Amino acid sequence: MKKVYATGRRKASIAKVWLTPGAGTMTINGLSLDAWLGGLEAKKLRVKQPLALTKQDTSVNIVATVLGGGFGGQADALRHGISRALVRFNPELKAILKPEGMMTRDSRVVERKKPGKRKARRSRQFSKR
Repeated sequence: MKKVYATGRRKASIAKVWLTPGAGTMTINGLSLDAWLGGLEAKKLRVKQPLALTKQDTSVNIVATVLGGGFGGQADALRHGISRALVRFNPELKAILKPEGMMTRDSRVVERKKPGKRKARRSRQFSKR
């Protein structure tokens, strides 16, 4: 019985994921997936996607701690962490997850605000006269 650890990241979120063989329970920050994400069904599906693709949803238990960002970034960080943990658990699953883009860290982050601008790129309204 091996316990596998992996880290997933997205935007400002970091997910620490521990994966063990088991019945398919998922605990995030001490809560079940349904309690953690509430009614955000699309995000729940996104989190479960690596498990569904590899057909491991009833054979591994997941315990995760997610920090930073909002629910969207956290859900994607968790998805990335679960994917990485599954590959460490069983390297043969990489052939399934990599073509789906689950092993790649999404590097898009919020662009910083520039001086003299309202936002990162939005300028003040120009008045000709």
